Amino acid sequence: MRRWIACIALITTPAMAQEPSACIALAQNEARVIPAAFGDLLPKGSVRLRFLNHASFALETPGGITAITDYTGLIGNPDVVPDAVTMNNAHDSHFTDHPDPRIPHVLRGWGPPGLPARIDETVGDLRIRNVTTDTRGPFGEGARANGNSIFIFEAAGLCIAHLGHLHQMLSTDQRARIGRVDVVMVPVDGGYTMDQRAMTQVVEDLHARLVIPMHWFGPDTLAAFLAKSAGAFEIVTAGGPEVEISRASLPKRPTILLLDPALIP
Repeated sequence: MRRWIACIALITTPAMAQEPSACIALAQNEARVIPAAFGDLLPKGSVRLRFLNHASFALETPGGITAITDYTGLIGNPDVVPDAVTMNNAHDSHFTDHPDPRIPHVLRGWGPPGLPARIDETVGDLRIRNVTTDTRGPFGEGARANGNSIFIFEAAGLCIAHLGHLHQMLSTDQRARIGRVDVVMVPVDGGYTMDQRAMTQVVEDLHARLVIPMHWFGPDTLAAFLAKSAGAFEIVTAGGPEVEISRASLPKRPTILLLDPALIP
């Protein structure tokens, strides 16, 4: 039986241009709820996101491309083989040394010692690129230049940023290279990454219309982030793990969307 899950309304828009990057938000309509389900065909001009767990999301494009963020090897259904996966090496809940060998594009967000990862790949109708940031080390000790990658996914005219294991405020240069994003997945733990108020400022600086919290360790952590964000954002509960988004359906006011993590069935 097909399972119905809440999502943002779909409105068809022209396909995006791959070059140059076109990370420009366009918000025209208020959010509303319609059905969606992982693996179903997507209308042209929309992208589906599914929150799997921790910092891992599945992203689907209208061209049938699937990408997984902060891939650990655990996605649920073993018959689902992503076209691309991204990873960060903050610690082992963000990467695996043994990715499924069937995956054609394994994108590691760290480079050789002393060098940044430089990623700009086009897979079908999905472009994936990165902007690196420095990290403190696996659990707050030491420092690694370019130890984290913010991955930007461009599809269906949308720019979707995954902040990874962000440990610092973004510089003007980093924000410029990211571009203005439509959707951002943001770690809100308040400890392993950044203070929650600082993270809220990062999100505001990026001007995203849709903010999806991740990397939270229980309801109290998430509630604390929402309390610190009160007033600056609308808060919408999807009531499930998935959302479908188009550029034209982005809410006028910046909105935090709460997804319930669930692996791919």
